[in-house]
Formats: sequence, C-alpha cells, structure tokens
Amino acid sequence: MTSEMRWRPLIVSDLPAVEAIAKIVHPDFPKDGAVFAEQQRLYPDGTRLLELDGVPAGYVLSHPWHFKQLPELNALPGAVPEYANTYYIHDLVLLNKARGTGAAAKIVGEIQRHARGRGFANMSLVAVNGSVPFWHKHGFRAVAPSALAAELVAKLNSYEAAARFMVKTF
Repeated sequence: MTSEMRWRPLIVSDLPAVEAIAKIVHPDFPKDGAVFAEQQRLYPDGTRLLELDGVPAGYVLSHPWHFKQLPELNALPGAVPEYANTYYIHDLVLLNKARGTGAAAKIVGEIQRHARGRGFANMSLVAVNGSVPFWHKHGFRAVAPSALAAELVAKLNSYEAAARFMVKTF
C-alpha cells in the first residue's frame, strides 16, 4: 500500500506534534517547546512538517546562521543573524515509519534550493545518531576536529561523542 507523503510549511498549531516526534526520535537531545516555537517564529521559511497520509511523521528546522558557530542545545536562538554566512540545518527528524520513503532526500533537496536561492555559498549541520553516512550521500563532508576551534569541538562533544560538524559547499 502506497502512502501519501508531503512536506508542508510548519505552523504554530503543529508544534505539539513536533515536540512529540522529537521525544520519540531524539530522547537524548531534549528540547523545550519554547525553543521549537522560537525557531518556527524566527525563520518560518526554513521549517517544514512531513505528513504521511495526513499524519505528522517528521519535521525540519533550518535557518541562516554563522559558519562554524553552533546554536546551543535547547537554547532560544534569540534572532537569525543579520550577516549569516551559512545555511544551517538544525534538525531533520523522521519517525521510523517515514524512513525509506524518500522523504529525507526530498526535503534535503528543497532546503538546498532554498539556501542557494538566498545566496548562501554553503550549508552546515551537526550530524548525530549515526547520520554521517546519510549526510555524506547528500554531499556534506565532515570537518576534521583538528580543523575546528576548541570552542566548536567542545560544543560538538556536548551533543554526543560521535557528533560531526559537516559542510556542503555549492
């Protein structure tokens, strides 16, 4: 049986579903509801909700940011930087039932087109939960910790020991 899959803009009324999905998929990376709400409010063009047969099954949060500077975990971003120089993918989260549907590849393509259309020369992210191979497949490359400032390495380690800062240059 084929499911209907669609990514659509994330709206305020979707935030409880986003929180529920995050608790299931990322229990080791808890995030307060206020953080999701602020990310959606500050840069709605970078937020999407995945629906499978009309039911929330994933989300993406992305926004312009400063290159090689990571947002704190579970912290209010405050503002989108005026002079951002990277397009940052903060979260791409799918429930198990959405994996293998092509949904992730579809939204990565959409995010890339959005970033390029806004004039960014690169995209960046932190890969966690063993996702480095997925991001590598989509053109992202891990930056060696030795090439990063000590502050950035410390932030990566606060995510998890296997966290990797990854970049895709256009």
